[in-house]
Amino acid sequence: MIIARALTKQAATGSLIGLALGDALGFPTEFNDVPSILAKCGPWREMALPEPAFVTDDTQMTLAFARGIRTAMDRGVLGPLRLERPVRDEFVRWYHSPDNNRAPGATCLTACRLLDSDRPWQRASRIDSKGCGANMRVAPIGLVPGLSDEQRGGAAQLQAALTHGHPTALAASDLTARAVYLLAHGGEPQGLVGQLRSYAYENREHYYHRWLGDLWSLSGDPTPETFIARGWDECLEALERLQEALRTPSPETDPCLATGDGWIAEEALATGLLCFLLFPQDPLTALRRAACTRGDSDSLACLTGAFAGAHLGAGAWPQEWAERIEYHGELMALGALWDS
Repeated sequence: MIIARALTKQAATGSLIGLALGDALGFPTEFNDVPSILAKCGPWREMALPEPAFVTDDTQMTLAFARGIRTAMDRGVLGPLRLERPVRDEFVRWYHSPDNNRAPGATCLTACRLLDSDRPWQRASRIDSKGCGANMRVAPIGLVPGLSDEQRGGAAQLQAALTHGHPTALAASDLTARAVYLLAHGGEPQGLVGQLRSYAYENREHYYHRWLGDLWSLSGDPTPETFIARGWDECLEALERLQEALRTPSPETDPCLATGDGWIAEEALATGLLCFLLFPQDPLTALRRAACTRGDSDSLACLTGAFAGAHLGAGAWPQEWAERIEYHGELMALGALWDS
């Protein structure tokens, strides 16, 4: 019943369109504080989709990851060797694209330049970076049907590690994909934080050797288990702050004050979830709340849109907004692939 409902609501289409809409809504407000955003855009609950509705590197890299997944799965069962090459190639293609002009993050640029070589990907990864570039783009792996938990979690961590090798970047990406997956398959918003905390505890010392290889050895940690546990522990702390914020919700207050500005992966997860969970049945208000923050507004709204769209499906978004979003055709095609 849950699977049938997920297919009917077109969760993949809803999530992909939602993340792009959030990205476009937050693009003009990134690097602004809330008073500046209100002066520029008017009341936050009335924020309009920009015209034209351009997206940032968040959506561009999401599409790169999605194309890599599609190529890998066209070749057979999803695994680390089959996934790494096409995703790596897509990231390098994005790096060289003339459309890569949307204020991309320094970590992604540096790592993708290094990936454009014969070196093992672990030697390109920025082992000390846990920027939100790791999980702003991970939603597609939570939308692909028929994967095991090991495939989904391993792929989420691998795509993060291609650029951001810090254990918190890996754990936050895994949790982000898990949240998208749960919502797409009928999970209820009110139980989501508890489910994510349980998942984090269960995986706290689980290092995906098959997917990550010797990445951990570059960190200075004594064992792979201590390496990955550092990341899960920081994510658990962020989820605790999220849970506390939801006990006394304050929709008119900048969510970044409760769960962080979102420049780093665990804060992007927590604040994106907070914006969604403040308005689980009102997706446009959730997007607007995320876009009107002092933090990394495009990435926060991008994640908020991914969660809201996975939960509510394609019908969450006004057709007039969806049709205007940049890359609309490709987003719809990927959604149709994974909704079928």
